[in-house]
Amino acid sequence: MTERVAVIGAGPGGLVAARWLLSQGFEPTIFDQGPTVGGQWTGIEGRSGIWPSMHTNTSRVLTAFSDLDHVTDRVFPSNGDILAYLHGYAEKFDLLTRTRLGTRVDLLSRDGDGWLLSHSGTAERFDRVVVSSGRFHKPAIPPVSGLETFAGAAGVISSYDYRGPAPYRGKSVLVAGCAISALEIAVELAQLGAARVVITQRRQRYVLPKFAAGVPSDHRIFTRYGTLSTERLKSSEIDRQLKEIVVEAGGSPEQYGAPAPNPSLFAAGVTLNQQYLPLVAEGRITVRPWIDHISGTVVTFADGPDDEFDGIVFGTGFDLDIPFLDPDIRGVLDLDAQHLDADRHTFHPDLPGLAFVGMWDQSGGYFVPLELQARWIAYEWGGSIPPTGDTVRRQAIEAYRSRRGLPQKTRMNLAALTFARAAGVEPDLEKWPDLRRALLFGPLAPSSFRLEGSDALPDAPQRYARDAASFGGITSKQFTDREARYRALIDQ
Repeated sequence: MTERVAVIGAGPGGLVAARWLLSQGFEPTIFDQGPTVGGQWTGIEGRSGIWPSMHTNTSRVLTAFSDLDHVTDRVFPSNGDILAYLHGYAEKFDLLTRTRLGTRVDLLSRDGDGWLLSHSGTAERFDRVVVSSGRFHKPAIPPVSGLETFAGAAGVISSYDYRGPAPYRGKSVLVAGCAISALEIAVELAQLGAARVVITQRRQRYVLPKFAAGVPSDHRIFTRYGTLSTERLKSSEIDRQLKEIVVEAGGSPEQYGAPAPNPSLFAAGVTLNQQYLPLVAEGRITVRPWIDHISGTVVTFADGPDDEFDGIVFGTGFDLDIPFLDPDIRGVLDLDAQHLDADRHTFHPDLPGLAFVGMWDQSGGYFVPLELQARWIAYEWGGSIPPTGDTVRRQAIEAYRSRRGLPQKTRMNLAALTFARAAGVEPDLEKWPDLRRALLFGPLAPSSFRLEGSDALPDAPQRYARDAASFGGITSKQFTDREARYRALIDQ
């Protein structure tokens, strides 16, 4: 009998999970409380943090799955482009007929060796469940003394509720945070009519432009070499090499008049944005330290001087929130606002038949690692690869638990290669001498994961060569320098 799988969420993670489950002979049913597929990319107020003018901060090549190319030729697609892409993907794999829209999952609980999914006043039993309901739906607003007293005319919102600059035209706005959403909103407000924009941050991050020297920055920084170096080199050397890429591409914040970040990129963090630092240099965005307290319309900062604002926008991240899990499952996972105990963010040995997709926090685009995680799940459950033993899973979970309390954000290339190796689809570089340079130092395009393993494609070499050459690759000098580093790395 064909096993039934409930997939909770019809965003990118849920759609790609259902596609690969189908390929392994399962019968997936997708549940989503929204009126259409697409998850965050629907832009529906109250269910999405996407605002109308938002474009991706990741390149077209890396914001795609391996089975479908984009129609748009924009380097950084619009949110509408991505929504259309996801609809096209759902149609290609006949996922719409398997999707129950307007269906909110109220409770997921165990039922013997299966799972009970409660929704709409009823309950259905499934053999397996994939939770792909999204990582970025519950804004994390840090405690700020007096925040509840803020009396500015434009009020206080999180970036999740931001829908454009219109309410802030001619007004003084404080944007809190240093993540991508905070910088994107500050830039939009400064360019589209706010009288004054101030950004308040706990620390100054390095800022990597989205595009430098004709190449999208995610092609430069999220590479296989970056993953291999992380596994072989000391943390200080990895830090130095990443900082070199970032500063070479866009300079250091203090050169633009922003505060100087910590000399360590790992300690400071890095955010992607094209216009933020130039606008700071022009005086159109002012940088202040973190808020000390608020009283009415007056904000007092940690360095002392007060300032008055009409509105505040918090772009301070998101808490992990999976409200429909019953207490038993939550206890096994030791779930809190930041952590979920699982082998490589996916499986728990005490919850067989349950998997999670997209529940980790990372820098860089999610599409490539989401597909690889989905393939790992489908291949393990379908028997295309040997199942991971309980001992290995528990060791992975203990390693994860040992890092609780430390920063949990990972890099896209580390997540992608983790899932690719688990799924058995990471290519052996020595088998691809003509592509080796691009595979090491070029974009981590989805086509590179169809070269080998289950579901390898005959045209994958040509497709990857095209993807890697989209922006001219890297120069000979860069290749020589990086090849020397790689040789030193593998000779260690």
